[in-house]
Amino acid sequence: METLIIVNPRAAGGRAKQIFQEIKKDLDSFFACRRVAVAEKPEDVAKELDIAAKENISRLIVIGGDGTNHNVVNALAHRPGLKIALGFIPVGTGCDWSRALGMPRKPQQSVEWLAKAQPHPCDLGKVEYFDTRSGGKMASHFFLNIASAGISGEVDSRVNRAKRRTSLTFLRATVATLLKYKPQHVAVECDGEIFYTGKSFLLVVANGRYFGRGMWIAPHALIDDGLFDVLLIEGVSRLKILFALQSVYSGKHISRNDVRKTRARTVYVHSDDGALGLDLDGEEGKGNDLRFTLIPEAVNILLHPTLAAIKKNN
Repeated sequence: METLIIVNPRAAGGRAKQIFQEIKKDLDSFFACRRVAVAEKPEDVAKELDIAAKENISRLIVIGGDGTNHNVVNALAHRPGLKIALGFIPVGTGCDWSRALGMPRKPQQSVEWLAKAQPHPCDLGKVEYFDTRSGGKMASHFFLNIASAGISGEVDSRVNRAKRRTSLTFLRATVATLLKYKPQHVAVECDGEIFYTGKSFLLVVANGRYFGRGMWIAPHALIDDGLFDVLLIEGVSRLKILFALQSVYSGKHISRNDVRKTRARTVYVHSDDGALGLDLDGEEGKGNDLRFTLIPEAVNILLHPTLAAIKKNN
């Protein structure tokens, strides 16, 4: 199986290139037939995928964080004819998709994990919205893990402005944002039916299970069941949210009365209070009139054969 390895040298605070050098021997051992490319920007990723299509490469391994994964997934989604199995070696700040897959955090162990992994069909999400950052033009993005609207977009903005990122960066940004954020009035429809109308801190549309560096926001989400797990946190008091924050890391928040949940193939969101902050696989955005659509089995990911918990028909 021919393999393309894409390295984002800016991931992990610029350490991704060094990490690649550290695991190069392991990669050589397990993936002898390979091509290595450095790609920082979306257009770099797109160029490499076009080359992969011409060279009949059937496996892609990405060394980067959630932002790099987001760029790769969007490039793949625009090339539906490219049959390539996608794997990740997590080295970024959040690494929430790899956490959902049960991957080891150490790069050397991730290489061994991927060597045993097999292609598995995975659902993909698409969101379309009026982008206030581009003057209200329609924008669209694909996401592999989780898209959300509300406070998460403001948290992303704080994280991206941080001069130095640590294991506590997401938590600190979340608490700081909670102290100032005002819940917005939203109207949410799921599969054409009214799901919720009222003030909301956060709406989550999940294919994966984790976001915000380890927050187990959608503990029952499956990557191949043809449905989003949809969660909404109502606009309750900040004090209640702060006290409940720890429960998100254990997944116990889903039993709270102020957390609404359902499953759906399509989700539509409008806010009378204006644009909502967006988090798209860790990438920030801002917009309104959001339409989320699930695309079943749109990509193949490399998945360890022992991991049944995140798949249907366990």
